[in-house]
Amino acid sequence: MPKFSKRSLDNLKTCHPDLQKVAHEAIKAFDFTVICGHRSKAEQDKAFKEGKSKLKYPNSKHNKTPSLAMDCTPYPLDWNDNQSFHTMAGHMKNAAKTVGVKIVWGGDWKSFFDGPHFELG
Repeated sequence: MPKFSKRSLDNLKTCHPDLQKVAHEAIKAFDFTVICGHRSKAEQDKAFKEGKSKLKYPNSKHNKTPSLAMDCTPYPLDWNDNQSFHTMAGHMKNAAKTVGVKIVWGGDWKSFFDGPHFELG
């Protein structure tokens, strides 16, 4: 059974307890990495500048304490494999239903595809 690395656990600890519940349920069925939870001003400014976020600080759900969003990637990671992000999202959505938490996946947005992004809904 997959389990989180220390890095994933450290990132997950910065997230809202409901997101933590979803992630801990999802990891039972699908291996993934939590690459980001809370973002500081400097981290958000960098993400915005690099085009990884459409929002400036403090407008991202990543900027709240605890974070209302997390970024996750399938493991092993292939940024060009969009299907693996869809598969991960299916597991996340099922896990959210199981633990009774509403989430929104960035891959469902019409404006742009944000495959790693999950936030409380």
